[in-house]
Order: sequence, then C-alpha cells, then structure tokens
Amino acid sequence: MSKRLVTVRHRGGFAHTDEFFSRDFGNRTMKALNKLGELGVDALSAATPVRTGKTAASWRYTVTQNRDGVSLQWMNDNTASNGDNIVILLIRGHGTRDGHYVRGNDFVTPAMRPVFEEIAEKAWVEVTK
Repeated sequence: MSKRLVTVRHRGGFAHTDEFFSRDFGNRTMKALNKLGELGVDALSAATPVRTGKTAASWRYTVTQNRDGVSLQWMNDNTASNGDNIVILLIRGHGTRDGHYVRGNDFVTPAMRPVFEEIAEKAWVEVTK
C-alpha cells in the first residue's frame, strides 16, 4: 500500500492569467511581429532582382493569431502568365521560351537572415524577462 506524501487540490481557473497574456503580452507580441513583418517586406523588396519592379513591389506579410500561437508569414503574389509564382522561378531557376535556362538565385535567405536574427534576439529577451 502506497502512501500519498503530497496532495494538491485546485479550485477555480486560469481566466485572469489567460486574460493577462492575451491582452498585455498579446498586444506587445502583435506590435513586435507587425514591425518585424514590415522589416522583412523592406528587406525582401530591396533584395528582389528588378526588371519591371512588379515582383519587388508585390511583397506582403500577415500575422495570424490563433489559440495555438502566432505566425508571421511573408508572401509575394506576383505570378507569370501561366500562374507560376515569379519568386519561385527566380529562386529555383527556370527555362525560357527560346530554350535557354535561367539559373536560380536565392536572394531570400541572405535578405531575411538579419530579420530572423532580430526575431531570435527579441524572442530571447521576452523569454528571459
């Protein structure tokens, strides 16, 4: 027969704690993510190869919050006449109509590295507060 050394009983809930995190921490997080989203758009726009300028001007970001967390995504909506995303063609490379091949150029990774480093730094500051 085992004896219980510690018994924990709980009454109530975490409503006040949840409210604090969703209001205060959530607002700070959303503001920070919007600032980082804009920073990423600026970095991507500046790094995008320019022929017409349409692809560089087509960067946007979204911040999505749900009960599992928050996500920050960057997107580019510029597409070729066949529907292929221009950024994917630039990064991976593509064939041309006259049979040539345009080698890919991963301009996204180097452009976003400083943004990701800033995200990591800000996250570390928040976690260690």
